[in-house]
Amino acid sequence: MGLFDQLASQVLGGGDGQSSLLQLAQQLLQEEGGLQGLVAQLQQAGLGDQVSSWLGTGANLPVSPDQIRDAIGGDMLANLAGQVGLSTEAASQGIADYLPQLVDRLSPNGALQGDDQLLQQGMAMLGGLFGGNRG
Repeated sequence: MGLFDQLASQVLGGGDGQSSLLQLAQQLLQEEGGLQGLVAQLQQAGLGDQVSSWLGTGANLPVSPDQIRDAIGGDMLANLAGQVGLSTEAASQGIADYLPQLVDRLSPNGALQGDDQLLQQGMAMLGGLFGGNRG
């Protein structure tokens, strides 16, 4: 079981919308080669300033659902959203809302952590975001 499979399986079980967003995040990360792969894709799609702000220590720049859709690709986003029972709009909004926080909290020193640290920090962060303590 991969890192993000473990992460998602530990935090799934909240409300339907939260579970769907977590499943979407898991699928997206698998498709993009993990969080580092997704970050690289966003940078290549012209979101380098936003990603840099998430990795840095200052305020996080927002990203819009349209920017997420453009960076990931509308077809891929629609496919992933359909797999977890979300509309494309809900999926892009959820990613836009939570991805900056996720990257920010998983990069305390300005760089993404290794797999073990990433899992531990991700579990704690997602539990706080969704109000659950599953562990």
